[in-house]
Amino acid sequence: MIGKNKKKQEISYEYEVNRPKTRWEKIASNWQLYIFLLPALASLLVFSYWPMYGILLAFKNYNPIDGILFSPWADNFGFEHFIRFFKNPKSLELIWNTLAISFYGLIAGFPIPIILALGLNSLRNLKYKKFVQTVTYAPHFISIVVLVGMLNIFLSTNGGLINKIVELFGHEPILFMGDEKYWRHIYIWSGIWQSTGWSAIIYIAALAGVSPELHEAAIVDGATRMQRILNIDLPSIMPTMVIILILNCGSIMGVGFEKAYLMQNPLNTGVSEIISTYIYKVGLINSEYGLSTAVGIFNSVVNAILLLTVNKIANKVSGSGLW
Repeated sequence: MIGKNKKKQEISYEYEVNRPKTRWEKIASNWQLYIFLLPALASLLVFSYWPMYGILLAFKNYNPIDGILFSPWADNFGFEHFIRFFKNPKSLELIWNTLAISFYGLIAGFPIPIILALGLNSLRNLKYKKFVQTVTYAPHFISIVVLVGMLNIFLSTNGGLINKIVELFGHEPILFMGDEKYWRHIYIWSGIWQSTGWSAIIYIAALAGVSPELHEAAIVDGATRMQRILNIDLPSIMPTMVIILILNCGSIMGVGFEKAYLMQNPLNTGVSEIISTYIYKVGLINSEYGLSTAVGIFNSVVNAILLLTVNKIANKVSGSGLW
């Protein structure tokens, strides 16, 4: 009898030692690590999650005296501000301008960093490679304000470099910043010039992980440099390309406010007025906080839907995705 009890105790002890731990037991056994996480979690809660209660502004007629929580709800079950935006004759123009800039920037700007990275990876002259990298990275560190100032100087009708070249060919100076047909091209290509070098870094890092043995085997088989790029380098960075494309598609509606606003003037608002500049004018200048919050929520929802859709398509087509 004593032997049986002892055996039961041994089995019970062995089960207790070897059984998988629950989540809370794992946390309790590693409590020191979670103490290190507390500052980061606290900052995330305070600066990222706590302010999210401000989305209530989109569904209320905000009154500063009553505050966000106690302000009355908007009409039409709280959707009055959304209805106002979509009834606004300018809403379609704002959405179109935002999408036009985003898709133009995506189509024109997405492949260029890849081409630059593949080209730099193929260079054998290290000094020239470093020089090109430095030159292409440098514009990233120019602030948006300085960049727009440079554009205004170079494109000025009063002694601007570009218009001086135009005059050399016998043409009249062109008001580039005031002509709607030039505005999108200036916005997009100046952004590509500024960001291409920096965006290429992630692809260069991915190419650094490609095994040299693959290239050596291809050279032995008589493959040219272009064939090696197309059949070794490009497939190797394809998962990285897919993830970057998904992230870019998830921010289609998130065109930057600063540059568009700084480049904007009364002559080009037909193409330069986008959702982010509209939110600024309606929310901060006109103090219509409910309407501006509603437009911002619409913007975020569209971005989230695009992100989920493109990620699902990418998973099915290439097997690569964010999750």
